[in-house]
Amino acid sequence: MTKPHAIVILTGAGISAESGIDTFRGGGGLWEQHRVEDVATPEAFARDPELVLRFYDMRRAAIQTKASNAAHVALGRLEREWPKRVPGGEVTVVTQNVDDLHERGGSLNVIHMHGEHLSAWCTACDARHRWTGPLLDRPRCPACGTRALRPDIVWFGEIPYRMDAIQTALAEADLFVSIGTSGAVYPAAGFVRLARELGLQTLELNLERSQGSTWFHETRLGPATELVTNWVDTLLA
Repeated sequence: MTKPHAIVILTGAGISAESGIDTFRGGGGLWEQHRVEDVATPEAFARDPELVLRFYDMRRAAIQTKASNAAHVALGRLEREWPKRVPGGEVTVVTQNVDDLHERGGSLNVIHMHGEHLSAWCTACDARHRWTGPLLDRPRCPACGTRALRPDIVWFGEIPYRMDAIQTALAEADLFVSIGTSGAVYPAAGFVRLARELGLQTLELNLERSQGSTWFHETRLGPATELVTNWVDTLLA
């Protein structure tokens, strides 16, 4: 693999699992405790807002007790050091995760395509606010004062955030890396095919092969904390 200039990294639940964040689709995963239709759709929120708000309040509180792991820290280091090794080089992290462990690991150029637990969205005025407390008691929006805040999470049936920015980053990159993803959730699952069509080199780092594994030029299997750290060390060597 030739040395890349711009790198786009897609991360999924597998990179946060070693920090104790529940995965959505693995054994014992989050959705086994609740049906998707009950907690992760606009219809669910309209039907039973208290259940949905309670569910996300619990997740929001839980992630604040977790810490970034070695994989998050390695990606933060790569973002800082890559431009020093490759003038004009850039690293963009596109994450399906709604935790803030990438930021706490040192990454700054992060696109949260599925939203963020530590953000609240006012459906009345469209403002977004950093939010660490509960929403169940229906607090007022700091911007407009209405009680129309909801979790700033992309639910099933809603359009992921910043798709234009993601497509632009892929168009300008020459390496696409997927870390800890199942390859089952679109549109993220289709990024590797787009990357191949654009002529990018592609690498999968995962605990097991994803559903789209055959699209990657190379797949390496193992825990994210080991694979990502070793890959970054080699790239920066």
